[in-house]
Amino acid sequence: MNSVLILNGPNLGRLGSREPEIYGSLSLADIEAILRADAPEDVALRFEQTDDEATLMGFLHEALDARMGVILNPAAFTHYSYAIRDACAMVTSAGLPLIEVHLSNPHSREEFRHRSVISGVATGVILGFGADSYRLAMTQMMTLLGR
Repeated sequence: MNSVLILNGPNLGRLGSREPEIYGSLSLADIEAILRADAPEDVALRFEQTDDEATLMGFLHEALDARMGVILNPAAFTHYSYAIRDACAMVTSAGLPLIEVHLSNPHSREEFRHRSVISGVATGVILGFGADSYRLAMTQMMTLLGR
């Protein structure tokens, strides 16, 4: 397995302009460029963003079928999408790493953000470090992949 799928959920296509005091000033394209620069040359990275729950589940199914590691920022789906949780469980149950990532620290925000239905089936969770959350996740993903 030398492929990693980096998935981003709803509203993350607006990074850079959406509440920069919470999510930072980097766009999703900026984060992608940073991760591509950091990744080993022989590791294929695929980036996807969707505001649609069914599409996000489809990407998780593709990762499972292709035996890809997953870095997932489920965004608002974090707190209530049992369908996304079940798709994540399929990934990790197959022995594939899945790291849940968040730019902000949901535990320091509104009460409804304190619960993740994804965390219990994720390999690990990294949150609260802005764009560096993705970099930390990529570093750990490389460790999990034996890189």
